[in-house]
Amino acid sequence: MRTIKVLGTGCSKCNVTYQNAQEAIKRSGIEATVEKIEDIEELMNYNVLTTPVLMIDEKQLIKGRVADVNEIIELLKN
Repeated sequence: MRTIKVLGTGCSKCNVTYQNAQEAIKRSGIEATVEKIEDIEELMNYNVLTTPVLMIDEKQLIKGRVADVNEIIELLKN
């Protein structure tokens, strides 16, 4: 099972990225969990300076912009 994390402070871009990640799982049929991390101290552990950040299996793949649903699906397939 894949693990997706959306790191951010709760801004609209972070929320849209989280929703897009959930939609990507539904459309792709890939088994994955989506976790939203908004705690400032936890964000600091990931050395995040720009949000939102999309992580798949602990790898930071997209930073500072909203990830599109189809883009997330492609990342999950790889």
